[in-house]
Amino acid sequence: MPKQKWVKRLQRLGRELLVRLWRHMADKSPATRSRWQWTWVSDDSLFKKYGRQLGLVGIWWSGQEHRVRCGIDGLLLLVVIGEGKLVIPVAFTVRRPDPQGLGRPCRDKLTWLQVMLARTWAALQRRCRRLPPPLVVADSWFGDSQLMAQVATHEHGTLLVEGKRRYVFRLPDGRRVTGHDLRTRTDWPWRDSLQVPGMRYARLTATSPTYGIVTLVIVDEPRHDRSYLLCGETSLPAPRLIRAWKRRSWIEHTFRTLKHLLATETCQVPGEDAYYGHLVLRLLAGLVLLYTARVLFKGRVTMEEILFSLKHYWRFLDSELLEFRALSWDLRTEAA
Repeated sequence: MPKQKWVKRLQRLGRELLVRLWRHMADKSPATRSRWQWTWVSDDSLFKKYGRQLGLVGIWWSGQEHRVRCGIDGLLLLVVIGEGKLVIPVAFTVRRPDPQGLGRPCRDKLTWLQVMLARTWAALQRRCRRLPPPLVVADSWFGDSQLMAQVATHEHGTLLVEGKRRYVFRLPDGRRVTGHDLRTRTDWPWRDSLQVPGMRYARLTATSPTYGIVTLVIVDEPRHDRSYLLCGETSLPAPRLIRAWKRRSWIEHTFRTLKHLLATETCQVPGEDAYYGHLVLRLLAGLVLLYTARVLFKGRVTMEEILFSLKHYWRFLDSELLEFRALSWDLRTEAA
């Protein structure tokens, strides 16, 4: 089982892969580089735990179950290459719930993300020339004005989050709108998406009392609730922001699937290294899975297609014999 020191090795491996990829693509044409764009994605992963033997265990919010759970919370920073052909982990940490006593200091998710992003970006800049500013995608929990300002000031990048209903904005014509208005009203300058049939979007520039001047992208997609994305004022096109946001949701599905395949929920041991080991295994499994698929299919499959095939063909394995659980609630434990 991988131990805690493997986390640093995995981080060095991820950075080395990014350096080699960038050196290979830096002198290519703009059209080629556009197919290898980097999207930085931050996400946290909660591992359920039913005991309190470790100092890592605390009460955290589970996005999958939409309630608080007793468990271990890990914070991830990944880089998605292109349309999801490769996902490279570059930083990872476990949040400690109790700041008192021995051990590492307890930091909230916002502070940890600032530290992880700053360290990784500084390390890459020392070895990569003309590195483009990062586009960081995170869920609404990371929608903090100070974090957004730091990404824009120190890394000269953009932090993209999903907006909430209670946010208030002032449009250039003086109108006051809320996040609820953006989700419900129809009098927006809609444009049809060329990539997704039936989807339309609207791009707005507004002023927020919290964030300052921001760019808003309202997304209206068939069979989905309308939502809107929020970031600092940027010249990035709306389709680029929408595609970056969709990659984050597919990363959630990927790691949720790997959690079942690796049977991480059955890991109930008193040793701290075992938990770090399962986290490292999930990151390595995701890297190996997507990289192998990219090589075998010569980069012609996306993350969505890989994940769909994995969940589909896993049904034909005897999961009881392999002691694995079903991949989702609608799949039986027995072989199909």
